[in-house]
Amino acid sequence: VLEFDVVLVLVLDLDLDFEPEPEPEPEPEFESEPESEPEPEPESESESEPEPEPEPETETETRGRGCTCGRGGVGWRRLGIFRNLCSLRAVMSQRNTIRDIHRLYRDGTPITMVTAYDFTFARLVEKAGLDVILVGDSLGNVIQGQDTTVPVTVDDIVYHTRAVMRGSQTAHVVADLPFMSYQAGEDEGMRNAGRLLKEGQAQAVKLEGGRAVAGLVDRMTTAGIPVVGHLGLTPQSVHAFGGYRVQGREEEAADELIEDARALEDAGAYMLVLEMVPADLAERVTDALSIPTIGIGAGAATSGQVLVIQDLLGMNEDFKPRFVKRFAHLEETIVGALNAYGDEVRARSFPDDEHTY
Repeated sequence: VLEFDVVLVLVLDLDLDFEPEPEPEPEPEFESEPESEPEPEPESESESEPEPEPEPETETETRGRGCTCGRGGVGWRRLGIFRNLCSLRAVMSQRNTIRDIHRLYRDGTPITMVTAYDFTFARLVEKAGLDVILVGDSLGNVIQGQDTTVPVTVDDIVYHTRAVMRGSQTAHVVADLPFMSYQAGEDEGMRNAGRLLKEGQAQAVKLEGGRAVAGLVDRMTTAGIPVVGHLGLTPQSVHAFGGYRVQGREEEAADELIEDARALEDAGAYMLVLEMVPADLAERVTDALSIPTIGIGAGAATSGQVLVIQDLLGMNEDFKPRFVKRFAHLEETIVGALNAYGDEVRARSFPDDEHTY
């Protein structure tokens, strides 16, 4: 009832800007006969053939007219914005939620996550139908050309998250809390997490660390801020690790990582990223938890996988970590296209008549 009331208020508010179309006068069922002629005798039931009732629209037909729930709805074509209440409801609720992600997890369906940073790639991810987009602080490396993720700011993440949200409609969007946006104190972490949801419009935040940040995770989730954890190689601690190294090889370190994972789940995290840990350890962590795990360089036993979109598309052939599989080699394609463009411009063969007004 509450949902319908909200939708109705929105439509009525929009209606203030439109003049209603005059409703057509109903046509009389029978034309009046002249009084001088006798009334014709009514036809018998056997002689009159009733008009066939129109077949009900199928769900596919209804969806094609702007309704995604398959139940049709009252048309408001004159609004010029939403054709019916169902289409309005669909726009408000079509993005993947935590419940959708957990449904995939319960069904045993691997979760597809990709890291992206802008409208253009978010739009392509949307066309591919992947489940989750992570707006990662790896934009420091991929977009800004930094050596590490350390210089990335909250403002950077907010800016790129907004762009990703505009480019996607159904993907679940998670935004990274960058270095020193939460490490200096829980209050600051709460404020910055709130910014990513309020200003960036993300659905959740991701932060690095285990038991040390469990208290903050608990505060965030209690306040209604969904949290994704991140264990293993946590790039914000690259200087403390002495480089980008696989984590958890020793038994003691592996046990510590499992305890960190349990602490994050207990604090309310709904998903956990495992980066560059041995495959058997990632499987142990996955089995120990009741929330999905997302692997990057962590084997195939996790609940899903994540890669940076530029990496899986092969846009930087010089970046060759073991965990990256290139599903395309776009660096060669893009450079070839740019060379062809340059050659045609220099030869004045572009633009030709086809591309000239």
